[in-house]
Parts: sequence; C-alpha cells; structure tokens
Amino acid sequence: MKIFVNGEARELPDGANVAEVVAAVTAAPSGVAAALNDEVVRRSAWAATTLREADRIEVLTAVQGG
Repeated sequence: MKIFVNGEARELPDGANVAEVVAAVTAAPSGVAAALNDEVVRRSAWAATTLREADRIEVLTAVQGG
C-alpha cells in the first residue's frame, strides 16, 4: 500500500502500523511523536494503529539546541 510519511510517498506492506513507520524513520528512544491524518497517536497505541492506503503520517522528533 502507498502512504505518505512526512510528506513523502512510501510503499508498505498491508497491515503495517504506526510503530513500524516510526522505527523506520528514527532510532530516537524518546522525544518522538506521531500524527496520523492530523490526529496525534499516543505512543501506547502505535503498535495497534494499523495504516491504510493513502494515510498521512508525520513523525516528529524533539531536538535540543539554541
């Protein structure tokens, strides 16, 4: 299936979930947030949130600096 991750098209197998996409995008152990179709998905729900064709997911990582 085709979805959009941070604005870029990606092909994923049917049944892929938010946790798999986050793991593919970043290895950061904390400070990561995910939004699916403009709705924040709680970290505890990532593995249970299955993606569908044309879904849009944004993966955000907090950074420190100044």
